[in-house]
Parts: sequence; C-alpha cells; structure tokens
Amino acid sequence: MLLKERIPWKYVLGKIRYELLIILVYTGIIAFLYEDYHIKHFTIPLAVPMILGTVLSLLLAFRSNQSYDRWWEARIIWGAIVNDSRTLTRQLLSFTGNGNVEEPVEVWRRKFIHRQIAWCYSLGQSLRRKDALQGLDRLLSKKELEHLKHYDNKPSAILDLHGRDLVALLQNGWVNEYQQVALDSTLTRLCDSMGKSERIKNTVFPATYSMYIHFAMLFFIVLLPFGFLEVFGYVTIPMVTMIAASFLLIEKMAIHLQDPFENKPTDTPVTTIARGIEKDLKQLLRDQQVTLPELPATEKYYVL
Repeated sequence: MLLKERIPWKYVLGKIRYELLIILVYTGIIAFLYEDYHIKHFTIPLAVPMILGTVLSLLLAFRSNQSYDRWWEARIIWGAIVNDSRTLTRQLLSFTGNGNVEEPVEVWRRKFIHRQIAWCYSLGQSLRRKDALQGLDRLLSKKELEHLKHYDNKPSAILDLHGRDLVALLQNGWVNEYQQVALDSTLTRLCDSMGKSERIKNTVFPATYSMYIHFAMLFFIVLLPFGFLEVFGYVTIPMVTMIAASFLLIEKMAIHLQDPFENKPTDTPVTTIARGIEKDLKQLLRDQQVTLPELPATEKYYVL
C-alpha cells in the first residue's frame, strides 16, 4: 500500500516514462513540420480532440471507481480478518479459562492461536501466488506442515485443522456445545473472508473494456497536437506531453488498483496486516517477548 505524502516523483513518472518519451518525440516531429515547413493542413479544430477528451475522462473516471471498489473491498475483507482473528483468540481464552488451567489446555490453545497467525500469513502469500507455507515453521509443528503439504489450498486446510480441534475441545469437555457453536461461527466468517479474497484474485477485470479505453486514449493523444499547433506552436510539445501524462497516470492507477494481491506497492498490505495480527494475538497469550518476522525489503513509500 502506498503511504501518504511519501510517494517519489521517480515512482510516479517511472510508470509512464516510455509512453511520455514516444509522445514527446511524436509531438516534436509534428510541431517541427508545422513551424519549419509551414504545412498548414496539419491543424484541426481544437473542439475535435476536446470532445473526445471529455468522453474519455468520463470513461476513465468510471474505470477508476470500479478499480478502487475492488481495492477497497479487499481492504474491508482483511479488516474483517483482523477482527475475527482477535475474536477467535478472545473466545478461546475466555471459554477455556484465563486463570490456572491444566497444562494440556494451555498447550493446546497456544498451538491453536499460533496456527491462526499462520493462517493469516498463509492466506496472504497464497493470494500473491507465493509459497503459502514459507516462513511458517516457527508457528506450525512439523506434523502440521507435513499434513498441509498434501493440499493445494493451504489456508483452507489450516481452517480444517481448526475445525478438527473444535471437535476435540467438545469431546474433552473443555467447552460446551454453545461455546463450540460460537467458535465455529467465527471460523465460518474467516472462511467467508478467504473466499471473498479469492474471488477478487481470480476474477479478471474485463479485458475488452480496458482495451477499448486504451485505444480511445491513444487516438485522443494522436489528435491532440493538431488542435494546438495553430495557437501555441512549439509550446504544443510540453502542453501535449503534460495532458497525455495526466490521462496515462489515471489509466495506470486504475490498472494497479484493480488487482490488490499482486505483490506490488499498490497492493492491500496483507503481510503488514498479518504482522499486526501476530502481535495482537501473542500479547493476548501473555507472551513475555513478542518477536515478529522481518518485513520484505521495500522502499519507504509503501508497505506490503
């Protein structure tokens, strides 16, 4: 996720540097032919590109809104994951007792909560098409890791282990039936959040819609210099470049926001959120020293 007031111009303009170079050369050639060779039929009424630019602005605004909706929905889903992870931990601790509990119960619930932390990391890595078990050996036992290797969907398999442990909780008399139902409801919400995230990841933004807007924008940029030449001359070059840059940046923004799980600076920061969950849950466990894994190396203007 990009951080406010820290985004460098190098990052912003770097997204469209090749396009701007081509536009600069193209506009420069048009202006040179008009000014030095006096090819007057190069000009067209300014109203022509302006009408197209107005229509294009509306289309880009609609696309940007749709892309932001996808990004914001992903953030809402991960906010729900934070809340449900805290709820699950609170339920486990309160239902099984926070006072002097038997050693098996203490060991069991610590294992369960560590597995929930692992699920958060695993889901984020899975959505980014990375190894879903990478770095989780500090949270999961060797037996659990071996069990999970047999599944394609690792986060779903972790929730299945949660469900099996809830059955054991009831059978051992550590919780009653009503408490088990409450715990299972929380697991169901976590499963729903996982499915919603996977839906966003696997639903491709309509390619034809993007292609048509891109072609319309290219046509607009091609026409734009011819509407400025008669009035501005060589000043057409920087003017066309700046106007084109604004349209190109809006398009690039929409392209990046429409896929919030691509391991890019514009992503929903699932790794950072998982670290926050780990810190909160370990503190609820009364861990004396909470050691968090290092974040992937990033620039100062975004977090993953």
